[in-house]
Amino acid sequence: MSSAPKKSPWKKLKYFLGFDWGNRSHHVVLLDPEGNKKLSIAIDHDAAGWHKLRRKLIEFAGDDLSVVGVAIENRVGPAVEKLLEFGCTVYPLNPKAAARYRERQAPSGTKDDQRDAWALADALRIDGQHWRAMDPEDPLTQEIRLTVRDEVALIEQRTAAVNALQAALHEYYPAALEAFGDWTSPAAWAFIERFPTPKKLVVGGKRAWDKFLHAHKLFRPQTYDRRIECFRHAMDFCGGEAVTAAKSLLALSLVAQLQAIEKQLKVYRQRINELFDRHPSRAVFDSLPGLGEKLAPRVLGETVKARQRFDKLQGLECCAGVAPVRFQSGQVSITRMRRACIKSLRYALHLWANASRRKSVWAEAYYQGKRREGKSHACALRCLARRWVRILWKLLETGDTYNEAYHLRNQISHGSWVLQPGA
Repeated sequence: MSSAPKKSPWKKLKYFLGFDWGNRSHHVVLLDPEGNKKLSIAIDHDAAGWHKLRRKLIEFAGDDLSVVGVAIENRVGPAVEKLLEFGCTVYPLNPKAAARYRERQAPSGTKDDQRDAWALADALRIDGQHWRAMDPEDPLTQEIRLTVRDEVALIEQRTAAVNALQAALHEYYPAALEAFGDWTSPAAWAFIERFPTPKKLVVGGKRAWDKFLHAHKLFRPQTYDRRIECFRHAMDFCGGEAVTAAKSLLALSLVAQLQAIEKQLKVYRQRINELFDRHPSRAVFDSLPGLGEKLAPRVLGETVKARQRFDKLQGLECCAGVAPVRFQSGQVSITRMRRACIKSLRYALHLWANASRRKSVWAEAYYQGKRREGKSHACALRCLARRWVRILWKLLETGDTYNEAYHLRNQISHGSWVLQPGA
């Protein structure tokens, strides 16, 4: 990938469109270079509404809609997709920046959708030469990123359901909680499905317990005696009859949800693996220590597009949230964590940095060095993630794969403190 500076398309713009989007309708204002309002309409979010907007834009700009710059308070979504499909030059704004532009035009706090759209259009007209336009994204990378994000959302739903299940069991079935430590395991859910109450567990008897443990490959010497003991005494301490009736119904409902989510997660994992196998940058991410089967597609989906957006490494570091923010005023100088970033990218890099410590000698040494400096675990991981981002930037630029031995030789030859004795 080339890192040559990209020419700004702002100079060729003839019209500036402010797009205040909504779920059902959108408000748009079109300005010319002098700031004269040429169009101010609301469109419905349907085929007719978008056809109407395209027709109006063609009346002013002609068939080449790339001369229409669009300021929108979003980077993803159907509205952005349609604008890119039209061929418009789209400039996404950070919500905080968009709010400041609105306040600049209406310091009294007056607010309406048309005014917001006009404020965005005027901001693009005045300040847009410093903004970065969106590029149409590679469909394969986009699908990987969106599919992985949806998978993460499903995992979060599973976590919420597991927490709710454990809370329900705590109220009426403590023996089940004691017998199983990992409640993300389908075997634990199957246990509740087979023995939903302490009474049914005790009535089932040892033969039924052994059959269940064998069927779910849980018959292990190190845990067998403890589990059998829990099963035998399940009725000694449990919820009352009414609580058991209510909470066992809830537990079974949550188990059904968890089984359905787990089934879909397998579908997602298969699809993600298929997409990852087809991506041209797969070899780069496969070579990086700490990126396993699940984390590699996630980091790829988040970083490849971000890498293409920026001409310089610093832009990616800021976008990823691994570059700190410095506040300096007079004699006050403070360095703090960067919060304005792509959160999903920062989380992915955090997981990667932590996993890389077990696979890379220099990564663990670097992390421990930062900890000795007094940095917290999270801060040390951000520092390590920044090092990995710099390596990844270079690998994506050259197309080479990561070589741990080569990297270590470079560190030693350059006198890096990371691998120095006692560092």
